[in-house]
Amino acid sequence: MDLLALLPQLSGLVYTVVSFVVALSVIVAVHEYGHYIVGRWSGIHAEVFSLGFGPVLWSRHDKRGTKWQIAALPFGGYVKFLGDADAASGKDTDVIEAAAADPVQLRRTMHGAPLWARAATVVAGPVFNFVMSIAVFASLALYFGMVRDPLTVGSLVPVPGVENTLRSGDELLEVAGLPVPALSDSVAWTDFRDALPVTPSLEYLVRRDGAELRVTDTHFAPAYVSSVSPRSAAADAGLQPGDFITAVDGDPVFAFGQLVDKVAQTKGAELSLDILRDGTTIQMSLSPRQMDLPTADGGFTSRWLIGVSGGNLIEYETEPTTVGHALSSGVAQVWTVVSSSISGLGHIITGAISSCNLSGPIGIAKASSDTASQGTASFIRFIAVLSTAVGLLNLFPIPALDGGHLVFYAYEAVVGRPPSDRAMQILMTAGIAMILSLMVFALSNDIFC
Repeated sequence: MDLLALLPQLSGLVYTVVSFVVALSVIVAVHEYGHYIVGRWSGIHAEVFSLGFGPVLWSRHDKRGTKWQIAALPFGGYVKFLGDADAASGKDTDVIEAAAADPVQLRRTMHGAPLWARAATVVAGPVFNFVMSIAVFASLALYFGMVRDPLTVGSLVPVPGVENTLRSGDELLEVAGLPVPALSDSVAWTDFRDALPVTPSLEYLVRRDGAELRVTDTHFAPAYVSSVSPRSAAADAGLQPGDFITAVDGDPVFAFGQLVDKVAQTKGAELSLDILRDGTTIQMSLSPRQMDLPTADGGFTSRWLIGVSGGNLIEYETEPTTVGHALSSGVAQVWTVVSSSISGLGHIITGAISSCNLSGPIGIAKASSDTASQGTASFIRFIAVLSTAVGLLNLFPIPALDGGHLVFYAYEAVVGRPPSDRAMQILMTAGIAMILSLMVFALSNDIFC
């Protein structure tokens, strides 16, 4: 066996694992800190705050008596409150009975605290995930700014062999006689791009230095790769942002729409691509994959995709945005992730779309690696999306998850007493079995899909 030949694969594996651990650790730390800090504010004592499971690698006790630790298995974490028997907040009967004689000490336990304090502590984990995601999306909007309206040329993608006539600062009014819509109007924007003629060059009406003029430049949406989707055929084949696709199966292409049409016609058959990268032409082969994509009406449509997004000829000029607008954008993005996740899960359960849309740890790790390789901003955005998904998952009404505990608290609020210890043990065991079954199912998707 040639060990040197394995080095690139090993380095890729290490990169995948490290990026996954970093993403998961940030999300888990925020989630568990939400439980910890709200529990502390509510008068519940935290005995252990752990990042990871298994043997403890490092630990220290703070002045409040909480043990902060990092464990060897970095695939989760937990906060163990006083009175908890385990990381899932099962009741430690001996501790509760010992504290029963002292109302002050009993109040400091998770199971002896008032209902409002327990509920607030439990819901804080998912809420902190959502708040983190909103903060990340808003921060990215503040950092990069928002696209100016009307659309204005900031810079031009350097199309090989083309001398551009558009200039930085040009305001776009029409392309090929079609009025340029606002970028925020996704429906109008899609219709606009679809209606553009498939010709190597187009006529642009722009406002330059206060005057309107017409110039001819290359196609508005060239066959240019602006981004590569994680775990896609393109990512596996090695396509990179900045690549130009010049031919598909030997047929020249100059517009991204041509690539979309050719991929749709293959029905999954292998494609041969000519790629222009840094002045050098290289060839790649890949097979499109059938993907289920959400539609505007809340449903899904199935399409053959290779997993690349096409960039426009123009990099738009941006301008600073307000904190309020950035926050509203962050909230909207979190809501989009939540609503699409719930819709997707519902369609999987009803069999409307493939269960392969549910990824497990291997798929998430691969996505972490792919986004990390596309730059810091892409990786940070991926962490925000994953944080939203983790917050949502934890709100599912499954015993052992935060949502399951909230259901128990709702029962207690209505009936006036918590479920019996025996019922809680049975439900918690069933909940853990459900979670393990879901993990095995998702893992099998990673392997066999």
